[in-house]
Amino acid sequence: MALAAPSPQAVLRRKRDGHALAASELQGFIAGIADGRLSDGQLGAFAMAVCLRGMDRDETVALTLAMRDSGRRLDWRAAGITGPVLDKHSTGGVGDCTSLLVAPLLAACGAHVPMISGRGLGHTGGTLDKLEAIPGYRATLSPDALVAAVREAGLAIVGASAELAPADRRLYAVRDVTATVDAIPLITASILSKKLAAGLDALVLDVKCGNGASLPEPAQALALARELVEVANAAGLSTQALVTDMSQPLAPAAGNALEVRVALACLRGETVAPRLVELSLHLAATALWQGGLAPDLDAAYAQAQATLASGAAAERFSRMVAVLGGPVDLLEAPDRHFPPAPCIASLGAPADGWLAGFDTRALGEAVVDLGGGRRQPDDRIDARVGLDAILPLGTRVRSGQPLLRVHAADEGALAATLERLRTAVTIQPQAPAPSPLVIERIGAGVASA
Repeated sequence: MALAAPSPQAVLRRKRDGHALAASELQGFIAGIADGRLSDGQLGAFAMAVCLRGMDRDETVALTLAMRDSGRRLDWRAAGITGPVLDKHSTGGVGDCTSLLVAPLLAACGAHVPMISGRGLGHTGGTLDKLEAIPGYRATLSPDALVAAVREAGLAIVGASAELAPADRRLYAVRDVTATVDAIPLITASILSKKLAAGLDALVLDVKCGNGASLPEPAQALALARELVEVANAAGLSTQALVTDMSQPLAPAAGNALEVRVALACLRGETVAPRLVELSLHLAATALWQGGLAPDLDAAYAQAQATLASGAAAERFSRMVAVLGGPVDLLEAPDRHFPPAPCIASLGAPADGWLAGFDTRALGEAVVDLGGGRRQPDDRIDARVGLDAILPLGTRVRSGQPLLRVHAADEGALAATLERLRTAVTIQPQAPAPSPLVIERIGAGVASA
């Protein structure tokens, strides 16, 4: 006689007490998340138990596969798509809009890119929130509509539908409000379950460290990168990770519409965000190499660079926006589609010297407080607000020179944000030592397409 499945309370008790959960226990628990049998309280208890007690490698793989199998899995070969299916994911940061460059770059180089993205978590911005700043853009598609969009445009950056890894949708929201965002097993399973359900051939990961990252310490970021790569490969998905610097905003903007505008400028070939472009090229090159679209990493980087310069990536992005309901002239006429915030003012340098540091997390939190992010899952977002014209570290400045601009919905929020950010910048008499953008590469190998 088959044994009865353990109750959710028994699973929670075992993890609370530090025991490793069996694959069957995790499958049953995750199925209860997906079909609604488990309450948000039970989800929160599970997330906290994992955060405090951790998971071993086998548990994390089992959790990831259970979340993948909580919904539908895409089959691109059955859909008639034979080219490499590639994707990129970032652990999040401030001013990180690489997805808006990497996805169209990959598509323009011959890949198919079903990029399943998320919303903002804590102080970090979310790709879907940025794209929903575009009027008419449909960020949630059924799996069949996703396949059709990728077939037509070569890419689609969308959220996970209720049919793809549905357990992650609920657990993702609970993590944000239970202080369990930085639990490595939950991060790993959340990212990879959606990617595995999307039927990818290869994946490149951007794992952030620095004072604007969810995991600020390099050792934490390296541990997460290794965990992600090893769990992904154990689950059958060829994956590499870049550990990258998030000690300053990646783009010179933080805030949804403001970041989209920067990404559009980069796609048009304007030199407004060199760090953003450089990292995007590294990520795209890694995916192209893994997917067999370039013979080596150097050739892949040159291919991505030439594709961006040619305007082919811009054309792919415009095609995706139009296919997903957005305006056909977004690239050429962004001012027509992004209304400005009512109140805008600059933060001036407090003294002569060199811009030596940002409290990057504080910049991201300021965007949330302005209304550009969420404290609760159902909070509404004001796409207009945020920061822009952010100077890069290492800039020599004069007293009073603008370091960044604040875009706010009203004068009160503007004044409060300017006052708050005065302590978020460091000016010193000497030029700071430059820090590398790409700190380490984890994993190697080329995916078979």
